[in-house]
This record gives sequence, C-alpha cells and structure tokens, in this order.
Amino acid sequence: MATIINMPRLSDTMEEGVVAQWLKNVGDKVEEGDILAEIETDKATMEFESFHEGTLLHIGVNEGETAPVDTLLAIIGDEGEDFSSLVSGGQTTTNETQPEEAPKQDETTSDASSTTAIPEGVQVVTMPRLSDTMTEGTVASWLKNVGDKVEEGDILAEIETDKATMEFESFYEGTLLHIGINEGDSAPVDSLLAIIGAEGTDVATLVAAHKDGNLSTTTETSEKEAPKTDNTPAAQETPTVEAAANSSSNGRVFASPLAKKIAKDKGFNLSDIKGSGENGRIIKKDVENYTPAAKAATPQQSVPSASASVTSFAIAGQEGTEEVKNSQMRKAIAKSLSTSKFNAPHFYLNIEIDMDNAIQSRKIINQMPDTKVSFNDMVVKACAMALRRHPQVNTSWSDNATIYNKHIHVGVAVAVPDGLLVPVLKHADHMNINDIDIQVRDLAGRARNKKLSLDEMQGSTFTVSNLGMFGIESFTSIINQPNSAILSVGAIVEKPVVKNGQIVVGNTMKLTLACDHRTVDGAVGAQFLQTLKTYLENPVTMLA
Repeated sequence: MATIINMPRLSDTMEEGVVAQWLKNVGDKVEEGDILAEIETDKATMEFESFHEGTLLHIGVNEGETAPVDTLLAIIGDEGEDFSSLVSGGQTTTNETQPEEAPKQDETTSDASSTTAIPEGVQVVTMPRLSDTMTEGTVASWLKNVGDKVEEGDILAEIETDKATMEFESFYEGTLLHIGINEGDSAPVDSLLAIIGAEGTDVATLVAAHKDGNLSTTTETSEKEAPKTDNTPAAQETPTVEAAANSSSNGRVFASPLAKKIAKDKGFNLSDIKGSGENGRIIKKDVENYTPAAKAATPQQSVPSASASVTSFAIAGQEGTEEVKNSQMRKAIAKSLSTSKFNAPHFYLNIEIDMDNAIQSRKIINQMPDTKVSFNDMVVKACAMALRRHPQVNTSWSDNATIYNKHIHVGVAVAVPDGLLVPVLKHADHMNINDIDIQVRDLAGRARNKKLSLDEMQGSTFTVSNLGMFGIESFTSIINQPNSAILSVGAIVEKPVVKNGQIVVGNTMKLTLACDHRTVDGAVGAQFLQTLKTYLENPVTMLA
C-alpha cells in the first residue's frame, strides 16, 4: 500500500522546511527507522527517519527546495505500485492508501514486526531514533493522555535522548488508545510507544502481539484504560485551554523543554504562567514575557515565633537522601569517558605560560570595531596552529593503524545544565581569532539551549576544556575519544615572577595536556606544549 509522507513539523515554530539532502533515492528500499532525508528547519538541520517500510516511489521536494509543513514530501509503497492518484490529489492526507488495496488488510500484516493484522485506521507509534547514537529513550513527559484526541502535528511527548530532550510530534490523527511507556521509563528504539486510532477500537490483541514479537514494550497501560472511552467519554475530553495553561488533571505543567529551562534559570514557577501554545501549552515567549507579581511577606514570615525556631533547629539535624534518575546525556557521558579513561593510557604534561603580552594584545585587538575576543579564543587559535606543526598530536588510534587527520577540527567543551557538550570548530586552523570568537559564542549559546545539530558536535580531532573562568588554576581532563589529546586551561593568576633576574608582578596561566600514550609520546607532547607556549607568549605570531 502506498503511504504519503508529508513535510513534518520538527519544531513548534516551524512553518516550512528545506530538504538539505536526500539519503534515499527513488527505487531504494526503505526500512522502518531508516533516515530518509536531512531537513533544515528554522532552528536546526535534523535527520528525518521513516516510520514505514517499502520502496521509495516518489520524491515530492528536491534537495535545496523549500516546502510548507504538510506538503507532499515522499511516497513509500510496494515496488512498481501505481501512485499517480496520490501525487495529483492526495497531498494533504497522511497514510492515505489506494481503495483497491484496502481489502488486503484482512490478508496480510501491515506492520512487519507483528504477526497480528493491525485493525484498519490504527497506527502503531514506536520509540523513534532521534539521534545517530541513540539506542534508547526516556519519556520525560506525555502531553496527551489515553482517550485524548490527537491531530497530525500535535506534540505527543517529550523524549529524552543521550544528547537532548526533544519534542515528539504525531504524524497521525485519531484517539490515543494506548501508552506503552510511562513517564520516566526508558525503552530501546523501536519499542511500542503508543497506539493511535478510532475511538473505542480494541487494541489489546495488538499490544500483546507487539509484546511477544520483535517490538517489545517496557511498560504497559492497564487493559481497562482503553475501553473507558466507550463508557465515560466525558471524562476523557481534552481539558479547556485555560485549565491546560497551568497543569493537566494530574498536576503536570504543559511546557516546552526550552520554556522549562528559561523558567528554571529565572526562578519562575511554571504554574503561575499562562501558556499561549497548543492546548494552553507554555512556550518560550510566554516565559520571556512573564512578569512575576510581588508577594508581600506575612507577619509569620517576617517575625518567626520561638516555637518555629525550635522546629527548624530540630529538622536541621535530620539525615536524608534523594535519588535522581540519570539522564540519557549523563549516561552517554559516563559511558564515553569511562571507555576513554580505562582503555586509553593517559599521561599528563604541565606548563606555565607568561600571559602579560597576551593581555596587552587582547586589549589592542578588542579596541577594533566589531571585535571582541577572549583568552579562550587565543588558546584555540594557538592550538590549531600548533597542531599544524605537530601532526602526531592530531591523530586517532585504531587497532591496526594510527590515523593522521589532515584537517584540524577543534572541539570546545561547554557546560550545560544536564552535563557537557563539545561543539566543534571545523578547520579552525584556517580561521582568524575574531572568526573563532564568533563561532565559539554561537556554538556555545546554542549548546546551552540544546539547539546544536549532530554534525556540529561530531568530528573533533583535538579538544580544549577551559575552567579558568571559574577560578580553577590547574586541572586534568579525560581525553575525548577518538582524539589523542585534550588541553585543560586554567585561570590567569597575578603573582610574583622572576624576569631578567628581578622579582616583579606577572600574570601566568597553567596548561595541562592529557595524551593517549598509544599515539603521542612524552617528547611529542612536550614539543607541542613548547610551540603552544611560544604562540601565546608572542600573540603577534598568531596574526598570520
């Protein structure tokens, strides 16, 4: 059966998308979960995967072309199938099938992973693969409940991957009949996430088939939940916009991940903010435009009683613990760094840099119009130039060979609320210091707002980690594999130094280079640091 794939809504503000690249051609076989194309939205370039299997029969939007959301993007079906009627008149309907194909529902299974035929009009939604490294996802929150009406483009849930928390929208319309993974639970990619179909449809057999088949469910809703839509429809109705603006029936606040982050940073209570999004959902602009009302202190707050003091004193001595579930990002960081630390034999080299000339040079550079560089920008530039002269440091280890990278891509570690991201400056050796500053600020800002694309976080050949802004004078880092080295940058410290036989006030900065001894020997690492020292102590040499 031919299935129409429309231009998806990949963000809450997306109105149109650009096909950056097709990863499948007409005639190619498509499996469920295959990446069909890379689509550029108003916020990022994202991979768009197929939720269907078959042959790619038609491409409706060519590479480089722009099309509105819900425009015909592609058609997937059986090889050689006639889809001309869908191209001419079926562009606004998702999963439309040709009339003559409908009777086949009784004879064959439309879902390759199930041995039970899917009832007509029912759609199985599985845990999507939202990044190339994602193997499982956690349902951070459901924005729809069993029995709720679902429109194409509605946000079903917020799913936490190993890199970010992303909104997952529905590509179907109908009633949410079953939830396969509860909030806070994790499940592998392709596990049963939800079932959408006509109100009152019995999906118990389908749920059981998926549980026993290739697609397993981690958590299953009670079988009594779905039939409730027949007996008590009033209880399943979608809450009004005003009610949903503050919370759902179970007290959960409806808000986008970005809105939650901004509210947390500003100390706002989301329940006090009225949402303007779908079903009263709180979005970014609602938080940014919110002005909290001043709360007057009560007499009890301003003048605590003696008994209150005694109670507070008693509570202060109590012990307690709290378990916070590890995020997908935290799990990925733990796995990656543990692998690096335990598999790569690390050794560390320390050097102290005289930063007096760098300080003066930075003042002069920042006096130029539209220019503002940081010491970190100068370090990144110096590293890129030093890597040219010491290619052994710009390598990667494999069991059979040492890989020498001809390009220089410098990763810059950025702290984010959930952990650590490393956006990558591609071809950093070809950038001047001002270009580096502009790119680092842009990448770091989008990293903190979880707006980086996967391509912007991959491909580094060397990494810089800077904790100097926190007053840390010296530290060691774990190598960001497959890199062979990572540079730890400390704070610039004013202290007595010896110059020309005299003790004077100087400014110094400590650097620590962590090396993988499989690819970088001690002498090679030391020579790299000596070159780095020369560049930073004589910044004029980096202006070439």
